[in-house]
Amino acid sequence: MKKVALWSVEEVSRWLNEEGMQEYSEPFRNVDGHALLQLSQTDFQSPPLSLVSSDGGQQLLERVETLRIEHHIEAHKNGHANGHAIRETDSLISLVAGGDGGVSGGSKSGKRNGMVNGFHKDLVQIPMPEPTRTQFPAEWGKTAVALFYAICCFVSTTIMISVVHERVPSKEESPPLPDKFFDFFDRVEWAFSICEVNGIILVCLWLLQWTLLKYKSIVGRRFFFIVGTLYLYRCITMYVTTLPVPGMHFKCSPKLFGDWEAQMRRVMKMIAGGGLTITGSHSMCGDYLYSGHTVMLTLTYLFIKEYSPKRFWWYHWACWLLCAVGIFCILLAHDHYTIDVVVAYFITTRLFWWYHTMANQQVLKEPSPSNFFSRAWWHRFFYYLEENIQGIVPRNYQVPYLWRPWQWGHVKYTRIDSE
Repeated sequence: MKKVALWSVEEVSRWLNEEGMQEYSEPFRNVDGHALLQLSQTDFQSPPLSLVSSDGGQQLLERVETLRIEHHIEAHKNGHANGHAIRETDSLISLVAGGDGGVSGGSKSGKRNGMVNGFHKDLVQIPMPEPTRTQFPAEWGKTAVALFYAICCFVSTTIMISVVHERVPSKEESPPLPDKFFDFFDRVEWAFSICEVNGIILVCLWLLQWTLLKYKSIVGRRFFFIVGTLYLYRCITMYVTTLPVPGMHFKCSPKLFGDWEAQMRRVMKMIAGGGLTITGSHSMCGDYLYSGHTVMLTLTYLFIKEYSPKRFWWYHWACWLLCAVGIFCILLAHDHYTIDVVVAYFITTRLFWWYHTMANQQVLKEPSPSNFFSRAWWHRFFYYLEENIQGIVPRNYQVPYLWRPWQWGHVKYTRIDSE
């Protein structure tokens, strides 16, 4: 292997591509091998390198440290092997030393002033850095636990909808509550279908984006935990207060009056249809406070924006528009009270922001008298999911494993940061 210090600018660029760090190609366009080995943490504290990476160049510095070790070994193995002189050289010098009048053959023929053939016998110790644990371990087992938690909460919410449906008063006995939005806007029958189509588009975009993430296991369990907790809260709010239908246009399914077998069939049908009206799976009433559609629209937009590059502003605006139009159509269809949407937006955004603030600040993960976040009932579960994550998860992307046979070139992964 050619010594790293002798690498040309082109060879440095090729190494960056092989390591999947093409984003450094532009700042390093004049950097050769010698300059690469001199790279340090301080270089990433000012532009242009401070604008390239969100992890302070940690991943690149780790790879450069490996190159330094390889360079050190390469530079010291000429003439030495494990700290000893090469045997052929020893024999040659011993013969020459044997001809010296002051030194005769035997075991002393190669010794001069406590040295063997002019070389010290002490081992040359090359300091090797301790293997450091990755800052962002995958831990797919924890992701599976979070997924199971989300599924349990979603199923519980569906069962609760069926239970609450039996308690909803008829619209003739309890007419819809007054709502200021309904006073200004008449009902548009097809508006709720637009909401659900927008929601499906956002969910599909998020699933595609999540598939391309390098740290998909970490981001996945964050999404599963937050969406599961939101639906768990929704179980409680639906059950404790049952609101009348928001409009006289509602056609609720007949009540089953304790027929649990029929209720389970109805629950399974709703789960199979994703709880969507356009699939014909949702014909029950009572799940008003708060809006599950608003939760999914808002949460998918927040995750899409958080885990995509900041320079994709057009993508963020398009997703925000889908989210905003979808929420407006919920109200325009008169399928939820305004308070349902407001509460759903508030709880979703706050839980998302609280969770990520705690996840990104190491001091907030530990329980302490000054850390009021640790008093949340879900803090132990949060700590279980996030205890091994050190710092902010980079917005790195890679080609999924199943797609790699169709990949052109030899790029290991592509990294796209927020800047």
